[in-house]
Amino acid sequence: MSSSQPDPVETPTDAAAASVEVAVLGGGCFWCTEAVFKGVRGVLAVTPGYCGGHLEQPSYEAVCTGTTGHIEVVKVEFDRSQIDYATILEIFFATHDPTTPDRQGNDVGPQYASAIFYQSPQQQRTAEQVIGEVQQALGQKVVTHVRGPADFWPAEPEHHDYYARNPWQGYCQAVIHPKLAKFRQRYREWLK
Repeated sequence: MSSSQPDPVETPTDAAAASVEVAVLGGGCFWCTEAVFKGVRGVLAVTPGYCGGHLEQPSYEAVCTGTTGHIEVVKVEFDRSQIDYATILEIFFATHDPTTPDRQGNDVGPQYASAIFYQSPQQQRTAEQVIGEVQQALGQKVVTHVRGPADFWPAEPEHHDYYARNPWQGYCQAVIHPKLAKFRQRYREWLK
């Protein structure tokens, strides 16, 4: 896939794809977030990438400098006849820490910010409502950025399906595997 142009993130409009919706979410390292959503029933595709920055065609190395304004995100395409956006957000909030600015565990920097790039006014309203519920449940301020649609740039091929291809790698064992175990236990009804 060429990254000369950003990927569109609009919901498809043809009749065959009428129930497909897109969520763009930043929950820290995109390897973790991708691995979680790949296992969710009703999710059709998950693509890691970068969103929200000022540089066109950003690279992983450039984004990791923390100077491009991009956040590591996943573009989640889901069938809303099987799962709704609020449930996608519930899973998102349950599988990362939305109370720490620009960090998830040892991953520190603005590229690891918690963020929702809503794709419609309805998604914005739902995001704000779910954030309020999460904040009340946690008893802490949620620092998740809620931003409008922005160019989505797919990550380089080596970042796609990272956990599936590297399950024994140290980061995968120490960070992603426990996160997936927690997700699978809490959301059994949503597993593929």
